[in-house]
Amino acid sequence: MTTLFDRLKADASEAWRSYVDHDFVRALGDGSLPEAAFRSYLVQDYLFLIQFARAYGLAVYKGGRLSDMRAAAATLHAILDVEMDLHVRVCARWGLTESDLEAAEEGAACVAYTRFVLDAGLRGDLLDLLTALSPCVVGYAEIGAALGRDGVAADNPYRVWIEEYAGPAYQDIAESARVTLDRLGEERLTPTRYAELAKLFGAASRLEAAFWQAALDAAAD
Repeated sequence: MTTLFDRLKADASEAWRSYVDHDFVRALGDGSLPEAAFRSYLVQDYLFLIQFARAYGLAVYKGGRLSDMRAAAATLHAILDVEMDLHVRVCARWGLTESDLEAAEEGAACVAYTRFVLDAGLRGDLLDLLTALSPCVVGYAEIGAALGRDGVAADNPYRVWIEEYAGPAYQDIAESARVTLDRLGEERLTPTRYAELAKLFGAASRLEAAFWQAALDAAAD
């Protein structure tokens, strides 16, 4: 049986590939990514995660059952207490503090993506919100698994990042997100609704790719 996430991913295959197989991702995997690009990405992603934490807070509110609320709360916890801590630890090697990260200015790509997701959740229901969120949470798990599948070179400067998203803790979070999305799809999906969700998913995937590109462009300036 094809799940909702599988359908969305297949129908947005071009946008999905532009995201999970972006030049930024490839360079992360082989360690050739310029440090300036990774630093720009981490600062912006820290700000991105602040907004995504708010989105998962909204998901708790929009949850129709306790299991949905708990799943959203678990992801919210992972963002605030695990992912953001990783960013702080890595950025410390450049002398950047947590306060520095929080005070940084959001770039256009960060604003475009995060506000798109929050708008989708505010206008729609939990299924709309989780569809807009899923390229991020599930895509990072796919990227981490792919980059870590054959092991990460000991001298890869981005090894900590790759292993975080390839690790079982994050993979479990992504799988839970998929399960929740697919179950909601079984309960609420109609042909008309699917077309709307596909637009959300495709747009979110393209915004993810634009986020990677923004980091490469910042390093090239």
